[in-house]
Amino acid sequence: MITPEAPDRSYSTRLRTALLLTGSGTAGAYHAGVLRALHEAGVKIDLVGGRGVGAASALFAAIDGGARLWEPTGIWKDRTSRRFYGWRRPLRFAGYAALAAGLVLVLPFALLATAVLTGLVGLVLSLVGLETAGTNLTASFSPWVETLFAPSALPTVVPRLVLFALLIAVAILTVAVIASYLHDPLRRRSRRGFLWRLFGAPLSSDALTDRCATDLWHLIRGAAPIAAPARHELARKYVELLAENQGQPGFRELLITAHDMDARRDLVFAFLAPAQRGRFFSRMFTEPGARQVEAFDLAGVGRDHVLDALAAALSVPLATEPRLVRFSPEGPWRGEAHRLCDRPESLARLIEEAAHAGAEQVILVSAAPPQGLAHELSGGRADLRGRAGEQLAAFETASFRDAVEQFTGRFASLFTVRPAHNPMTPLDFGGVYDERSDRTQTLGELVDRGYDDAYRQFIEPIVGAGAEPAEPVQRLNGAAGAPSQL
Repeated sequence: MITPEAPDRSYSTRLRTALLLTGSGTAGAYHAGVLRALHEAGVKIDLVGGRGVGAASALFAAIDGGARLWEPTGIWKDRTSRRFYGWRRPLRFAGYAALAAGLVLVLPFALLATAVLTGLVGLVLSLVGLETAGTNLTASFSPWVETLFAPSALPTVVPRLVLFALLIAVAILTVAVIASYLHDPLRRRSRRGFLWRLFGAPLSSDALTDRCATDLWHLIRGAAPIAAPARHELARKYVELLAENQGQPGFRELLITAHDMDARRDLVFAFLAPAQRGRFFSRMFTEPGARQVEAFDLAGVGRDHVLDALAAALSVPLATEPRLVRFSPEGPWRGEAHRLCDRPESLARLIEEAAHAGAEQVILVSAAPPQGLAHELSGGRADLRGRAGEQLAAFETASFRDAVEQFTGRFASLFTVRPAHNPMTPLDFGGVYDERSDRTQTLGELVDRGYDDAYRQFIEPIVGAGAEPAEPVQRLNGAAGAPSQL
């Protein structure tokens, strides 16, 4: 929201404007709502950048494909979004097998409890004068109990079924470990121990990565019935589309950040207009040669890494496996394979790179609500995903505050759009119960909240009051398909 964090409330269509999207996981739904509002209002954007799930939002916004994010069948309102960042497949299947073993193990106790309950019901019927009904009920169930608990039946079958299910679970995990040793397309040596190979990072970002890649291909191919190409070829076609339409309405320059775990430095993937490209990629840091190993020109040899940058940005540290990326043998990394992932604190680096890309005013979008105050405590989450999500949300709120504090005054204007309250952590894709409103809130509502916040915090008070946008600001209240206002 626009508060003392952004004291300069002036907005000009003549200034080079950067839209920066930050956040992890479910924050992409909030980005979608904000992008829809900016699209409807015709706000001029020259450069769109992102970190975390903001990288996915930026990839779509750069080629005028944001509708794929907010449509009813789009990424964030489709029911399949519940499966994003699900448990890794081996762990999920092994869990199903272990659950089956537990259910079989509970079966004798359930039957015994049923027998006891039946006996009590028969006793009550006898006490109230319905002796015949009570006797018949007990007699009808007794043969079942005798048959099931016979030495050749339940006592023998149950242990075998439990053992069989547990063996299936162990076999699944063992195959997963062997596969991790044998299937390494990048031939990257790993020093992980057996237990880490067995369990590894518990979650997977593959579902969201695949969905983004599929929808990007649908945008690129248009109505042509062409099968999806390999990922590196899809990356090249994306860059070709962006280059051919640069300067056209809806097409913007692109900036993505990710973190190289092996080099311990942030990487920058950028597609810039010729006027900014040379200065951006030739700029040297204090450390000699740092720019050559950190900045990748997506308009040049780095074009193959578009989807690598996406997958890396969607990789949440510890929760998911990092993305293994093989760099070009002709580049500064000499063909090495590095592990890339997101870094929640890299928002400041994203803003810094936007400044070096020539941004004069910045619109910063985050799904992280403001810092808490006294008497705002809520019950902590007990589930694994909830605890991890709470920690990630707290880190992102703090990093957002630090970044805004650091860069206030560095631009002609720095505007922020963020929710006053957001009960959803980055991993609550199935929705979450909100104690304040005493109901469950969903991803679809988070999309609508982003739409509403963009109008209330930026479009109406800033664009509408201070400057004429590229197109008239027109809020589509009541229009078909327009989200409800919160």
